[in-house]
Amino acid sequence: MMDEAKQLFGSWIDAVAAALRAAAERAIPQRRIVLEQNEDADFAARLVSKQKGTVLPQATFRRGQAPVLTEEWRAALRGSHLEVHLRADQVLFRAVDFPKQAMDFLDGMIRAQIDRLTPWIANDAVYGLTAPVPTANERIALTLAATSRQAIQPLLDLAADLGAASVEGLIEPPDAETPVRPIRIFEQKLSSPAGIANNMPRLLRLTLLGAGMAAAATLVVSTYLGGAYDDQRQELQRRVSQRRAALRIDQPGASATALLAKRKQTSPSSVLVLEAIARALPDTTYVTELRIDVDKMQIVGLTRDTPSLIRRLEQSPQFSRATFFAPTTRDQNEPGERFHIETHVTPYFGTGS
Repeated sequence: MMDEAKQLFGSWIDAVAAALRAAAERAIPQRRIVLEQNEDADFAARLVSKQKGTVLPQATFRRGQAPVLTEEWRAALRGSHLEVHLRADQVLFRAVDFPKQAMDFLDGMIRAQIDRLTPWIANDAVYGLTAPVPTANERIALTLAATSRQAIQPLLDLAADLGAASVEGLIEPPDAETPVRPIRIFEQKLSSPAGIANNMPRLLRLTLLGAGMAAAATLVVSTYLGGAYDDQRQELQRRVSQRRAALRIDQPGASATALLAKRKQTSPSSVLVLEAIARALPDTTYVTELRIDVDKMQIVGLTRDTPSLIRRLEQSPQFSRATFFAPTTRDQNEPGERFHIETHVTPYFGTGS
């Protein structure tokens, strides 16, 4: 019991400390420092202020070597936000397009196909996207910028050595005719700005020890009372079960016919499920696989409008909680997109015989 109380108290302390750190970070303005890398792997650092612009002379240093910085620059880097502008040769660009209806699912669809769009799997890649641009045939086009986590690790190590609180990597979109917002490829939080609240958990433990002991005492009391209530609840459930059993024995209708009728009304019918699918799906959709397992159904097929299938199925009273259980793909030899949808089948289809 004491170990459990200590664990709960420690978790509570960490949660309060994290909330106080977040509030302090919002209250303290964070310095923004821009790092640009040239072809010789040299970094040029600029301290940017919204009110004053560049406020320190530009500093230059090489990655992999200890930077020689002035005291002003070291103070400015501690607890700052580093904005690293990557070179185009360090990033892989891919042009992709999706149906316009997939606007709300772009991140999930890109992540599911990242191993086909890049040389890396999802866990080994960092990537960002440009803003979608509408094109013909109700589709949207965008540019994917990606690189490997291994390639950015030296940048993260450099930012940590400089004492930065956070770092992000940006890249200019290729062939941009007009100035556009850079693509954010990664963003990493390293520490609290200026090392604020480093001892906050220890201070909270010392100042809020009384509250922790009160919480432990409340836990003991609630456990004792909860056990007593559980005993009473189990006794009541036993009496209710006995009463229901007696009622079933006394009722002449509790026959095999009644049980079969009840099973009919509480079990999904495959014929009715097929009829419901035919009504819910549009004429341009073809189902190639159908699996029904108790109250769960999986369908695989081809369609020209994948995102609308979820809405159509949800509108049917026979289906609920429809989701994609595999990525949506598109092949040049197929007339549409191949979808994989899983949905819950309502086991009650009316009271008719």
